[in-house]
Amino acid sequence: MKKTILPLLACALSLGLMTSCVSNKKMIYLQGATQEYALPQDIAERFDLQVQPDDQLAISVASKDPELLMRFNNNTLIGGGNNSQMGSNTVNVSSGVSYFRVNTEGNIEFPIFGTIHVGGMTTDQISALIKKRMVDEGYINDAVVNTKIMSFKVTVMGDVKNPGTQTYQGERLTILEALGKAGDLTNSAYRNNVLVIREENGQRKAYEVNLLDNQAVFSSPAYYLQQNDVIYVQPNKSQRVKGSTSYTWLSVGSTVVGMIVSVVSLIVALKR
Repeated sequence: MKKTILPLLACALSLGLMTSCVSNKKMIYLQGATQEYALPQDIAERFDLQVQPDDQLAISVASKDPELLMRFNNNTLIGGGNNSQMGSNTVNVSSGVSYFRVNTEGNIEFPIFGTIHVGGMTTDQISALIKKRMVDEGYINDAVVNTKIMSFKVTVMGDVKNPGTQTYQGERLTILEALGKAGDLTNSAYRNNVLVIREENGQRKAYEVNLLDNQAVFSSPAYYLQQNDVIYVQPNKSQRVKGSTSYTWLSVGSTVVGMIVSVVSLIVALKR
């Protein structure tokens, strides 16, 4: 009897260990990152979000002379007095904020200057362009211009805990942050081929990101997200288990172990 039971138990134990190892390998994010970044490494590329059609922009202009701002009033300009600290001196600075929607050609209609093409530019570049025109054309010599994108949104779909469209503050968002805000992937989601759909410069592009491979994640063009990106997480093909493909094998392994235990119990009972 012992000769029969021991091989069966050994087989069951080996199967359990095998499926457990496979499941870990298929579930752990950024594998190899501990060794890869044991020493600090410089970030290869500086990220700058580019303005796209249908973006909402907030452009503020500040000056020591509030009268100079009045000519740029386009009925959406909100002026107000603020105290700005410059070294040890307090200077009264008047500022205003205007809101613009970027049209399909990538243009905005700015007071006095008229049509300005901003599509494909960064917010810093837009600020520098408007400031230069104000100074060069003699409108505001001490102009301080700041531009912000107000409508940065992405959509996360598929096998995540909280799918949907979300709006984010700021201009820097990574795919890891977006998935984290969506509640992370469920256990049944594929982690090696997360799809990112992007529209830019009149073209639609698709990227696949392998979340298991740290190099594939950090070097992907889709690591930093852009406005209106769509992230799709593919669910596991198996609909009978709550887990990835590896968990399917784990479930099968558990079933086999259960069958072996049942057979052994039956044999023991018959021997009695």
